[in-house]
Amino acid sequence: MFEFVRTHQRLMQFLLLLLIIPSFALVGLQSYSSFGDSANTVAKVAGQPITQQDWDAALRDQMSRMQQAFGERFDPKMLETPEAKKGVLDNLITQRVLAATANRELLTVSDPVLQQTILGMFPNLVGADGKFDSNLFNQLLAAQGMTQVSYAARLRQELAMQQLNGAVQSTAFTPKTVAMRLSDIGDQERDVQELLFKAQDFAAQVKVTDAMLQDYYAKNAKEFEIPERVKAEYVVLDSAAAAAQVTVSDADIKSYYDNNLVHYTTPEERRASHILISVKKDAPAAEQAAAKAKAESLLAEVRKNPADFAKLAKANSQDTASAEMGGDLGYFASGSMVKPFADAANKLKQGEISDLVQSDFGYHIIELTGIKPAQVKPLDDVKADISAEIKKQLAAKKFAELAETFSNTVYEQADSLKPVADKLHLQIQTAENLGRKVNPAVAPAVPFNNQKFLAALFSDEALKNKHNTEAVEIAPNTFIAGHVVEYKPVTKRAFEEVQAMIRDKVTRTEEVAMAKKAGEEKLVVLKAQDSSTGFGAVQTVSRAKSEGINPLEFEAVMKADVNKLPAFVGVELPQQGYALYRIGKIAQPATIDQARRTAEQQQITSVLAQQEMLAYVDVLKEKAKVKILKSAASAPVSTDAP
Repeated sequence: MFEFVRTHQRLMQFLLLLLIIPSFALVGLQSYSSFGDSANTVAKVAGQPITQQDWDAALRDQMSRMQQAFGERFDPKMLETPEAKKGVLDNLITQRVLAATANRELLTVSDPVLQQTILGMFPNLVGADGKFDSNLFNQLLAAQGMTQVSYAARLRQELAMQQLNGAVQSTAFTPKTVAMRLSDIGDQERDVQELLFKAQDFAAQVKVTDAMLQDYYAKNAKEFEIPERVKAEYVVLDSAAAAAQVTVSDADIKSYYDNNLVHYTTPEERRASHILISVKKDAPAAEQAAAKAKAESLLAEVRKNPADFAKLAKANSQDTASAEMGGDLGYFASGSMVKPFADAANKLKQGEISDLVQSDFGYHIIELTGIKPAQVKPLDDVKADISAEIKKQLAAKKFAELAETFSNTVYEQADSLKPVADKLHLQIQTAENLGRKVNPAVAPAVPFNNQKFLAALFSDEALKNKHNTEAVEIAPNTFIAGHVVEYKPVTKRAFEEVQAMIRDKVTRTEEVAMAKKAGEEKLVVLKAQDSSTGFGAVQTVSRAKSEGINPLEFEAVMKADVNKLPAFVGVELPQQGYALYRIGKIAQPATIDQARRTAEQQQITSVLAQQEMLAYVDVLKEKAKVKILKSAASAPVSTDAP
């Protein structure tokens, strides 16, 4: 928002580090406390080494985090540049310097603060009883290769560094006059008028010669290149190809059915009603005796009049949910009830009433009202599903066998794909006009439209030696191999073929040049003597209100020197012409958004605080005599996720 921020590139780089590169507070603490081999040391902080292993680990760590952040859009090349590698190393050095300073200044974090921080970071580990689930916490840490002791040490160190960072940044402040000046610049409104010199208006004046066309053709040869292309044969081995070579017999299906009969069996279900007299298991003896006496009394009534079971349950059962339905519990499987209840219900015949049954809930009187016997699905009903499952398992095993044969055959018999196609019963297919890069017009799922496969096709082994490509895994359980049939090198389109296109480009270039010349000449005249003739209607623009003007023109208008009004500024519009702007008035808006100005002052203070921290870190680095012993280009980056 503020123009001065744009000029502070070093500051913005530091802010980006804070945003995208996580803390490396304790990365490589062991190596920090010991001297490494000089050939293995990439930098030194206060005489302590940062090893190549530390740097590699930091790069892998950053790559892993960027993979998670960007997902499929992540490109490993983002971290393969010397600038990116140096950024990670610089951050690692900064963390070592700050950690050493925090230790030297005896900055500590008390146990209560550490505990409250952990509780705040893991609120889900605090149960309803207010107790912290230490076992689950240990499991989470173990998954990251840490213990509570090592994690606490790491967190304590990071909190100490935060104290140091906060102490420095809290000293920053923004003078009110500075904040007001910057906000005034942001709010400033300018009344402008536009005068366009359109390129097409100069079309009649343009004279294009054959020499101009030939000159453009010679100087812009890249525009007329036809990229290299190959025609290739390819074979694909995938799960479907493996499944096609697998057969499932009736005997296999019957054996699987018999061995997994439990999966096709619906267990017996029983339906019951009950009357519950509640009493806690640990209730006083007198309370338990009273509950039992009441239950025995109700049992006697039920025995006397079994038909009144629902009526008695509704009036007396203390299981309110089922009482409303006359005690009915519906159908249930054996394991869905507490054991004493289930055992008693399983012994009853339909229509029978149990004796008193005691459970953790109290005393039950149970009436069995229905039985659904266990049912087994006939083999014919599940035969298709079983066949598909067996075929899936056998295909997975078959694919593993075929994959090795596929890879070996395309390598050992490298002059043709026919041997591997015949051996594995695969179809040879053909693709034309393949380039070095994935074709966005072709679906990504098409096997040959894969960057790894295209790279293999354009390798020297495939192009010059005319050999098969290696077996390339383009998706899980999917391999492809190719053979170049025809190669077309880079060619240049004939002049006659592109002459009309060149004429159009040269004509438009000349039109724009004439428009620009006319506009610049007009600008000189206007600066000498003001005139609004030819300009459009007045439009008010500000940094908060830039509708109706493109960014290029808007930037020119807002950068124009307005010490003397009216002011004039010109800007070339690519492919369109030239625009002149007359700035006749500048003013502040009638109403000021005070809340926004307060927020802007806070933003400025935050930027200044970061500058203070940068300066402080520079001083600390100088005191620590930081030395970088290897160039950033020497750091390898593994594309394998750690």
